[in-house]
Amino acid sequence: MSNVSSALDNIDFLLSPQAVRHSAEHILELTQRDQTHFNYHPEKLPGVVNYVLQVIRENYPELNIPFHSRWGHFKAGHVDRTAWLRKRIQHLDPMEQARIKFDLVIPSVLLDAGAGNIWSFKEESTGKIFQRSEGLGIASYYLFIIGYLSDDLDEPLQSTDLGLRTLSREALCKIFQVSTRNPLVGVDGRLALLHNLGKAVSEKRDIFPLGRPGSMVDYLYARYGKTVTGPQLLRAVLDGLGDIWPGRIQVNGTNLGDTWQYSKIPGGMASFHKLSQWMTYSLMEPLIEAGFELTEVDQLTGLAEYRNGGLLLDRGLISLKDPKIAEQVHTPDSELIIEWRGLTVSLLDRIGNAVQRELRKSSEEFPLAKVLEGGTWWAGRKAAKDLRADGSPPLRIQSDGTVF
Repeated sequence: MSNVSSALDNIDFLLSPQAVRHSAEHILELTQRDQTHFNYHPEKLPGVVNYVLQVIRENYPELNIPFHSRWGHFKAGHVDRTAWLRKRIQHLDPMEQARIKFDLVIPSVLLDAGAGNIWSFKEESTGKIFQRSEGLGIASYYLFIIGYLSDDLDEPLQSTDLGLRTLSREALCKIFQVSTRNPLVGVDGRLALLHNLGKAVSEKRDIFPLGRPGSMVDYLYARYGKTVTGPQLLRAVLDGLGDIWPGRIQVNGTNLGDTWQYSKIPGGMASFHKLSQWMTYSLMEPLIEAGFELTEVDQLTGLAEYRNGGLLLDRGLISLKDPKIAEQVHTPDSELIIEWRGLTVSLLDRIGNAVQRELRKSSEEFPLAKVLEGGTWWAGRKAAKDLRADGSPPLRIQSDGTVF
């Protein structure tokens, strides 16, 4: 791991959505000054906004859009798998229901990095086949409800520190139907994340007092009561789960997670916190259902991942200076990918603001989390499918199962 020490280091800042926007805006400015691998075409912004609006109206004509979160994937194929879970736990008190939902969704989000273009999951009960995020979401749902993440056979609907730490590669591959003919990118990286989650839950009893990921609910209630801001929830996620990420930058012993060295911007580091913010969005629904009030959700940022970033490239809002680069495979710490992700965050803010204006909604009424769920993520997938039969992203990323 790298240890970074400078007067510019501020852990509270680096673990905030402000740091993500700071990095992103500087990368956009560098692009406008012709100092990155990309060109920015602002004249294409209205067309991209209209494309997103079209997708929003197709998906949610009544604009009743949930937050962009993992919960939507549990309902893929027009099957609400969460209905079974809700019925099973309806007799429990609201806090325990929230703990169980956290126990499901926290590991599920960690398993959500890109699956690759080949892997798929066939659901036995429906006979339907799912790929990518939906397939990963449904597979992780079964991993949880069957009890693979619990160390207590009498209490399968929970994730425990011991259950997570002892999950075997064979069990993960069995549930995810991994084989030589159905390879899943980053199996070992995913398994390591779950093992590391178990270790973090075991060691950080201030944040996970019951030895379960879901007991973060108790930490939030003890610290903030029933009103929690988006940045506060993100910080709880980063403080609780920061140590699980492998080989990342540390400052004074704190793992900065999805933060990368990038010398072209002040401070020399670019933060994105993609999976952590995706998890934060995914924890909001269970909290609201448990009686919490979520405020300042609009302070969180768009997600720097290949669907949102792909939308920008595939619809021409940004372009590569050297198109041949698209034929190469790039690592997450490369300048090209860091710049792509920074442009994604900065331009999602602009797309989100334009969508809000067109729909005559405030950022409180229609936060970026709803723009992502209603439009940009699905628009990115649609644009990819229009250009490439397999729907793959426009840039090739070497994933280890822990970033995207």
